[in-house]
Amino acid sequence: MNKILNFGSLNIDIVYSLDHIVRPGETISSEEINTFCGGKGLNQSVAIARSGLEVYHAGKIGRDGGIIRQALDEAGIKCDFLMESEGRTGNALIQKDKSGQNSIILFGGTNKEITTLEIDNILEQFTGNDILIAQNEISNVPYLLKAAQKSRMKIAFNPSPMEEWIKNTSLEGITWLIINEIEGEDLTGSSKPEEIISRLLKKYPDISVVLTLGKNGVIYADKTNWFKHGANEVEVVDTTAAGDTFLGYFVGSTAKGLDIPTSLKLASLAASLAVSKAGAVSSIPTMEMVNELLKT
Repeated sequence: MNKILNFGSLNIDIVYSLDHIVRPGETISSEEINTFCGGKGLNQSVAIARSGLEVYHAGKIGRDGGIIRQALDEAGIKCDFLMESEGRTGNALIQKDKSGQNSIILFGGTNKEITTLEIDNILEQFTGNDILIAQNEISNVPYLLKAAQKSRMKIAFNPSPMEEWIKNTSLEGITWLIINEIEGEDLTGSSKPEEIISRLLKKYPDISVVLTLGKNGVIYADKTNWFKHGANEVEVVDTTAAGDTFLGYFVGSTAKGLDIPTSLKLASLAASLAVSKAGAVSSIPTMEMVNELLKT
């Protein structure tokens, strides 16, 4: 099996549990505060590992990032390309309301210290048909995507957080574009799921679009296939890592050679388990848990 490299963010998350998301000018008290390991990159690597596959994580932490290294090790993620600097590890300030919805402020920290030379040195260890997973929470993402394309790697790109450079850059060469409705509207100008996909495939006919729709499930489409899978009804506790869990299980399942409908089903089940627990890494289920839910 080809190797999987996740070149992504590593954060220390500080989560405030609130009655509602704070409004401009408002001061409210937090019912609870917790610290977790997170970052879209770390969450997605954990999800891939818990889906049963080996994954390498490339990223950078500061001297305060020992908790991140421990989390990667405990999840069985290969840390050959984990870098360290004197800076401060990236962090996220997360507001979580009583319905489980969240609002997030990111501080890039060492995630924004990754250089093009470091990218080149790491990608030299990977070859064509190896899989790269990328988000937009580290520095030099445009360079990373181009370098991976030159190496003929398959690329799963989650363009979050959305920035102007993504809207103004060709996404040709991406294998899987994994987006939610907000990102889809930013890229296409449409809020209608079918129209989002149609516009993306018209512009980029060789990519596969995976559009997550929250409680309305997910749509997968490429130039020859169109699949939809509904979401499972669960009590929502925390949506923080739901999208990352879905991505990790979807990419992991397809990497195993499973067909798209099965991959969508497993990823959706994993995401439903993730939203039913608090936290990011701590909420991501194992393959055994997903299989148990599949039986029921």
